[in-house]
Amino acid sequence: MSNVHYYDNKPWMSHYRAARSEAGEATDSHHSHDNLPALIQAAGQNYSQQLAFTTCMPNGMNGRLTYAEVDEMSDAFAVYLRECLKLEAGTRVAVQMPNCLTLPVVAFGILKAGCILVNVNPLYTKREMEHQLNDSGAQALVIVDMFVDKLEAIIKQTGIKQVVVTSVAQWFPPVVRGVLKAVLKYWNRVIPKHRLVVDTIDQALKKGQEAKAAASIDVRQYWQHLARSDTALLQYTGGTTGVSKGAELTHGNLISNLEQVDSVAGDHIEPGKECILTALPIYHIFAFTVNLLAFYHKGAHNVLVPSPRPIQNCQRAFDNYPISWISGVNTLYNALLNEEWFTVYPPQSMKVALAGGTALHKAVAERWRAVVGSPIAEGYGLTETSPVICFNPIGQERSDSIGIPAPDTDVRIVDEQGEPVAVGEPGEIIVRGPQVMKGYWNNPQETANAIKNGWFYTGDIGVMSEDGHFSIVDRKKDMILVSGFNVYPNEVEDCIARIPQVQESAVIGVADDQTGEAVHAYVVLREESVTEKEVIAHCKQELAAYKVPKKVVFWSELPKTPVGKVLRKEVRAAVTGD
Repeated sequence: MSNVHYYDNKPWMSHYRAARSEAGEATDSHHSHDNLPALIQAAGQNYSQQLAFTTCMPNGMNGRLTYAEVDEMSDAFAVYLRECLKLEAGTRVAVQMPNCLTLPVVAFGILKAGCILVNVNPLYTKREMEHQLNDSGAQALVIVDMFVDKLEAIIKQTGIKQVVVTSVAQWFPPVVRGVLKAVLKYWNRVIPKHRLVVDTIDQALKKGQEAKAAASIDVRQYWQHLARSDTALLQYTGGTTGVSKGAELTHGNLISNLEQVDSVAGDHIEPGKECILTALPIYHIFAFTVNLLAFYHKGAHNVLVPSPRPIQNCQRAFDNYPISWISGVNTLYNALLNEEWFTVYPPQSMKVALAGGTALHKAVAERWRAVVGSPIAEGYGLTETSPVICFNPIGQERSDSIGIPAPDTDVRIVDEQGEPVAVGEPGEIIVRGPQVMKGYWNNPQETANAIKNGWFYTGDIGVMSEDGHFSIVDRKKDMILVSGFNVYPNEVEDCIARIPQVQESAVIGVADDQTGEAVHAYVVLREESVTEKEVIAHCKQELAAYKVPKKVVFWSELPKTPVGKVLRKEVRAAVTGD
């Protein structure tokens, strides 16, 4: 059998339940909706009286919105954009804020207006903000008050014509909100002054409500024409491998991914009865699709944590709400497992933890199950794929595996020439399916580099097992070449993670006269009781000699993205200057 037939025969199909069609299509969970506003409106009406979102601060103070409130307020924001700001359908509107009640209202309002949502990382520098606002062509921006000074410094170099300002404590009870704003503004001095002409979010909603009432506007007129092929979202890549690019995701991309999530996890999600903790930022595609869209569509109560760092910021959310689901990355789960308050009193209501974004260490997955009593189901996806490509079937999780392809998704492992490799051999993961982006926004060259003959080239190295399970080996660009042998940092980092005193590590390749590159490990400890020799000795017991770190350096912390991915490129730059 040729290598291509291994993949075309889709050995993973045997893992789907018999009720699934042979093509692996999510036929029993296909949404009747042609666009996201229709799906969002339906959820708002189906679960109108239930809690939709709660923002939980580190001290337990909170604000909340019901589904009916979110539906009504997002309608008002849509009218504000179209009637008050006179924005046309397809206009890009940027949103720059951490997890808070304003975010779903504004995001849904932008989509209901027939506009294109642009998620912007609130921690971006002024240079990064300017690049993304200009690249997207955004004309309006909704921004949290803590970062308005950065906007003021660069707004004249952008096309932003209207600014709406909100607060992390927006729509909290008046007394609670007053206390929080006073703390933020006067004690911590984190709310800067500015001279921009802005609307507050309350002013924007009031204007929208008044315009809607005055003209008896049916908001559906803004979005009824939208098809699955229309662009819904410009989601910018993290820039971990270069300049950030805008992935153009359509309504169809995102709805298809929701159908795929429903198909593989729907039986485990009780409509109207789940409570999901959203500690990952919603401006990241993982939390945007899974936490915000998929669980909103199912009527879940979404508990928003504005920032999970330090990890103690999540404690009151676990204490005060019956968390049944959580999404996270390896560093988040590892951090929780290092907290006594979490391990002594683990959440009793937890059904499943979802992992993605970066490799889940086997040691973390095993310890989580031992402490919490429920699994971490690891999946795999990318910004460009809306994001889910692969998943571990819930109840059949395999450690060291990202699982099997989502329904209606083809995956291959290929060599440098794009030819499929044999089963068990490492190569680049390529994918095609309805969740793959339209392309990079205004960047045909990068689009052509990434999508070839209908296949999206991920830049990740993986392998497929005989029965169709996939595993991530590492990022193509992070692979280390030692005397002609490939070394994958994930494998070395996972080995080091099994040392109890280790918090986390980053492994990179450093130029070496004898071997071409040498493996160096940069390690953060929980306890100052391990030496470089002991780390190396531990690795020698579990790894081939060429994979063992030649040098181990202890750091107090590692650079990370806001989602929690360790930035190896920044470690490499700090060490080598490259």
